[in-house]
Amino acid sequence: MTVRRIMGLETEYGISVPGDPLANPMFLSGQVVSVYAAAHGIRSNQSSWDYAFEDPLRDARGWQIDRQSADPSQLTDLDDPSLANVVLPNGARYYVDHAHPEYSSPEVTLPRDAVRWDRAGDAIALESVRLLAERPGQAPVNLYKNNADGKGQSYGTHENYLMPRRTPFPDIIRHLIPFFVTRQVVCGAGRVGLGVDSRGAGFQVSQRADFFETEVGLETTLKRPIINTRDEPHAVADRYRRLHVIIGDANHLDVASLLKVGTTSLVLGMIEDGHLRGDWSIRRPVAALQAVSHDPTLSAHVELADGRTMTALDVQWMYLEAARSWLDARGDDPEPEATAEVMELWEDVLGRLGRDVMTCSGLLDWVTKLELLEGYRSRDGLAWDDHRLAAIDIQWADVRPEKGLVHRLRDRGRTRDLIDPEAIREARETPPEDTRAWFRGTCVKRFSGQVFSASWDSVVFDVPGRTSLQRVPILEPERGTRAQVGSLLEESEDVVALLHGLATPED
Repeated sequence: MTVRRIMGLETEYGISVPGDPLANPMFLSGQVVSVYAAAHGIRSNQSSWDYAFEDPLRDARGWQIDRQSADPSQLTDLDDPSLANVVLPNGARYYVDHAHPEYSSPEVTLPRDAVRWDRAGDAIALESVRLLAERPGQAPVNLYKNNADGKGQSYGTHENYLMPRRTPFPDIIRHLIPFFVTRQVVCGAGRVGLGVDSRGAGFQVSQRADFFETEVGLETTLKRPIINTRDEPHAVADRYRRLHVIIGDANHLDVASLLKVGTTSLVLGMIEDGHLRGDWSIRRPVAALQAVSHDPTLSAHVELADGRTMTALDVQWMYLEAARSWLDARGDDPEPEATAEVMELWEDVLGRLGRDVMTCSGLLDWVTKLELLEGYRSRDGLAWDDHRLAAIDIQWADVRPEKGLVHRLRDRGRTRDLIDPEAIREARETPPEDTRAWFRGTCVKRFSGQVFSASWDSVVFDVPGRTSLQRVPILEPERGTRAQVGSLLEESEDVVALLHGLATPED
């Protein structure tokens, strides 16, 4: 039917101080977030996060995990005043998560916008690093948009997709696992080293594949599952579920990033519509995930439950053909250009990968990185276990354009960019117009002194003269758009006028 749905991306950035392996990453991450917030007039006691309705221990399979038995890393609803946690004028959340700075993009409705506001997060991370560097006596802090430090630690790039609550969760599991096991050939970020600690020599397709241990589960930092079951919709709970995807890589290249969210949105649409009737289940999917990642020639086969063996490309072609028949049968796409772009790029990339993997250089992260590394290997005679290749892998992801290798390739015109630099600059300061992020971000920008806290589904105001805080719920993600409240926000001189306007029934 369409690629359109409420979606967003979250990126935890790797962080380090060169020459100081004992530097405290949690303290440094707080500095990264705080220095940016201060430079933009966002104080830590304003525009902070509202945890009132978060419930990270609710499982989509129908139960609630007891707080006493939960791993501490799962308790993401605990407010820690010692950690920086702010809402930005573009509607995003910028905070410290598990000792990493994390940028959670505002809600968008189309894949291109997901890429745009994700790249705005990279620009925000870069500005944070530069602001810190201006502090006298400050040790240089580097941020990296990647998912593994090469020493056994992994940090996430998560995706979020809103779905109808009526969609049976077993259907989601059955149809998404084969897709996620094989999707990495399109949107993997590539990594030097095999195994969680990278001790095995070689290059693999995905940054994250080696860190997954189970098929389905609630955890995100231990026993990582291919399908995460956290049931925290951040919306009307009996109408929506939020699919929290933790298996993706951190992408720098626009085509790979767009295909990551665009193809996933299409597959979810087919699941919601009951279009995927066959069973493409893969035997031992965790092992298959890692086997696919460890073979950049894409010749590795996975075994399906019905006994067939296929390559990851074969499986991706099955999903693409299913999407084509689904779209042809429906014919009611409200965003035909956006859907067509995803379908055309998906088919083009799969075709290129089947003919010659390297023709995807400049389009897909892992192929572009592999081509770069092979150049160093050929020039200097380096084996895959040479520490210099591991260092190049890390340097690839450096957010600083003068250091990050992917930025150099972009500057030389060796990547296909989809988002105009000016659009990225605007997205740093401006929220998407067609979701509730418009209301959230504009309130932070217009009334920062009265925004006590905010979350995905509410904004809480501290109104002068009132003894209690005033909560404005925004449970419908497509309410609070510029078309709906833009005029009111522009005309309201203060929060009192805004709240009065919100409370006044429309004619």
